Amino acid sequence: MYNYHEIEQDSIEYHPIASVSELASGGQLYVEIGDLELVVFRIVDEIFAIGDVCSHDGAPLGEGELDEYEVVCPRHGARFDVRSGRATALPAVVDIPAYPVRITGDQVEVGVPTGD
Repeated sequence: MYNYHEIEQDSIEYHPIASVSELASGGQLYVEIGDLELVVFRIVDEIFAIGDVCSHDGAPLGEGELDEYEVVCPRHGARFDVRSGRATALPAVVDIPAYPVRITGDQVEVGVPTGD
């Protein structure tokens, strides 16, 4: 599992995904970077990126509803913190990947591991 809090900054490559104005507050954006499928959420003025897959049964989390900083899996109700990828409610017990997000000018960029 990839959690950017545990990765050296020089092992992360940032990819532009959208302008800030394209991602409305409360909105989400599906992104593919290489073979990674991500969902990006904007909550007020903060932007978060997580893997778009429930660790319990593989459901796409982007189809779930946001409840403050948690996304609820649409199949069985598992919950994940979009800030860290941490599983916060059963039936999921395994965390999901969380990716760093930065804003450069008006561009939202998501960081993924370089694999080095």
